[in-house]
Amino acid sequence: MSDVVLENAPDNHKLTSPKIHKDLSQACADLTVKAIISDLGDDYFSLLVDEARDVVIKEQMAVVLRYVNKKGSIVERFIGIIHVLDTTAQSLKASIDGLFSKLGLSFSKCRGQGYDGASNMWGEFKGLKSLILADNTSAFYIHCFAHQFQLALVKVAKHHKKIQEFFDMLQKMATVVGGSCKRKKILQMNQYELTVERIASGEIPTGKGLNQETTFKRPGDTPWGSHFGTVTSVISLFSPITSLMKIIEDELKNDAARKDQCRLHFVCHGGF
Repeated sequence: MSDVVLENAPDNHKLTSPKIHKDLSQACADLTVKAIISDLGDDYFSLLVDEARDVVIKEQMAVVLRYVNKKGSIVERFIGIIHVLDTTAQSLKASIDGLFSKLGLSFSKCRGQGYDGASNMWGEFKGLKSLILADNTSAFYIHCFAHQFQLALVKVAKHHKKIQEFFDMLQKMATVVGGSCKRKKILQMNQYELTVERIASGEIPTGKGLNQETTFKRPGDTPWGSHFGTVTSVISLFSPITSLMKIIEDELKNDAARKDQCRLHFVCHGGF
């Protein structure tokens, strides 16, 4: 079949234009969502929604369905991302209505809704929660407790001097390490050389999915798990980071840069 297709296709039919790539991606996305809707069937589901700005400062809303599939397993399936003009509850509700209409979904089958802690999402009278409950009183709202728990932990941690100093140090390290493409490349090469050395010595195993490249994750107050991700990335990258820090320490020349030299020296010599 491939021989016949290639023989009959025009010589300039390369399928490499950005428009064709977008069309192919959209076709794949449509088929995937169609399979998800088919798997859901006429069963009940919960609605999970979050919004954020992309790199070009456009508001995007992600929509996820949570339901029990035909095997009895709870699954969460991403069904679309929608550009919204603003993040008012009315605008978000209208966008969800449009998506549901396109996919043949109905709020009458919705039995739950969950969002983050932003006021436009959960406000008692103006939030998306209330607008959906007006359509279906069985769409019970569940607050994102992971979001609440994250904010509570961050608040408590900031009142503990040692913990605050620890994460301040990590924040500074992330800024210094990611300060230039050159430094990121050095860290990458240091990690590669260490991984090769540890594999050769038998210290770490090899296999599919193992020994992937790791980045230095920056801690953030809002995303849950970000502080844990930062700590684990520092542990796995500690040797490459200290090697990079020593190089940076040697490069410090002006007074402004030397203000942080004591911290770099502290890290490089194992005090961290």
